[in-house]
Amino acid sequence: MRTHFIAIGGAAMHNLALALHQKGAQVTGSDDAIFEPSLSRLQQKGLLPEAMGWFPEKITSDIDAVILGMHAKADNPELLRAQALGLKIYSYPEFLYEQSKHKTRVVIGGSHGKTTITSMILHVMHFHNIQVDYMVGAQLEGFDTMVHLTETNDFIVLEGDEYLSSPIDRRPKFHLYQPNIALLSGIAWDHINVFPTFENYVHQFELFVDQITQGGILIYNEEDAHVKQVAEGTQNTIRKIPYQTTSYTVKNGKTLLDTPEGPMPIEVFGAHNLNNLAGAKWVCQCMGVDEADFYEAIATFKGASKRLEKIAESTTKVAYKDFAHSPSKVAATTKAVKNQYPDRKLVACLELHTYSSLNAAFLKEYEGALDAADVAVVFYSPDAVKIKQLEEVTYEQIAQSFKRNDLIIYTNPEEFKAFLFHYNLEHTALLLMSSGNYGGLHFDEVKGLIA
Repeated sequence: MRTHFIAIGGAAMHNLALALHQKGAQVTGSDDAIFEPSLSRLQQKGLLPEAMGWFPEKITSDIDAVILGMHAKADNPELLRAQALGLKIYSYPEFLYEQSKHKTRVVIGGSHGKTTITSMILHVMHFHNIQVDYMVGAQLEGFDTMVHLTETNDFIVLEGDEYLSSPIDRRPKFHLYQPNIALLSGIAWDHINVFPTFENYVHQFELFVDQITQGGILIYNEEDAHVKQVAEGTQNTIRKIPYQTTSYTVKNGKTLLDTPEGPMPIEVFGAHNLNNLAGAKWVCQCMGVDEADFYEAIATFKGASKRLEKIAESTTKVAYKDFAHSPSKVAATTKAVKNQYPDRKLVACLELHTYSSLNAAFLKEYEGALDAADVAVVFYSPDAVKIKQLEEVTYEQIAQSFKRNDLIIYTNPEEFKAFLFHYNLEHTALLLMSSGNYGGLHFDEVKGLIA
């Protein structure tokens, strides 16, 4: 099979390219810019384009599949050439469905928790040497790629993103997978550039649930009122399994999970992670892993990359980084760290980096999101606002949105770093939340603050 990737350098796209190469397909690709770690990983397998840019002459009639990344534009020269030749053009999720239409598809959906739940499931399967295909949105310990495809495995586990599929396919990705087993973790408004109202956003999850195959299974978080409404409102003929946060205790900075065999220490913490764990347990049971085997495996799960990932720890200090950026994720992550370290000062730093978080109309959703922190810091770059062609966000708008009089706000990366590197972190838990890097912060530098 010969495949060509338009925009091969993306996190998801380059992992799919690596997976297909590993499967034996002939893979080529193009992009106008490729950054690490994609660059080195593609280069190592001989898949890095010889030159950056778009080259219509690469598109020939013997290509079996063209896979179009979200980074490309609708007028991309290679795309136009592929269309002119009448080649089969797939979006990323469309191609994954094509590769898995004869498998049992397990799809994890929700505004938050998707990557962690998918990672938990894959960790359990890997622990018990159960071979499955997969696609997950983070690099996992023990896994070479974020995508794995075979001809032989019975199951494929897919992280079900609600964002758009491609520049020419405006359907949410998770609408294309047609799950046999689906999980819905939570619904909190996001991607407002695509879903301008909350009602429109919720409707995408209704459509997702309606596309579960007849006789399939929906596992859903009944503690989320919107999820419960969607799950109970569907007319789809499916089996429904509700779940709630697993009971647990925290002692001396260690989380103990309540199990039938008694309290069990685990590596992850926070109510939201224990809620994710409960959902993952049901999915694993539906895939044939019994409860005892699930607990044995999950005890060693350390978390997904950038999801409450410990940067460094000493006897009196600890630092975490987290991908949290939406209001619900920020609130849950901040509370989790405070509950884990109740006797320490919590310094929580949030970078407003995404389209939604930098939108003045959306900022009010952050009210109370940093309330669990003893010291709350917000960083945003006015340049990022300009790049995203948004209206200017003011200091006053941010201060008012979080409803916190002592909120510290930085717009200059050097000033933020100066705050961070001169703050006394004794008896402190430091939490850095961002899908960016605070205008150039190297997290290795943070390790030196904790030693």
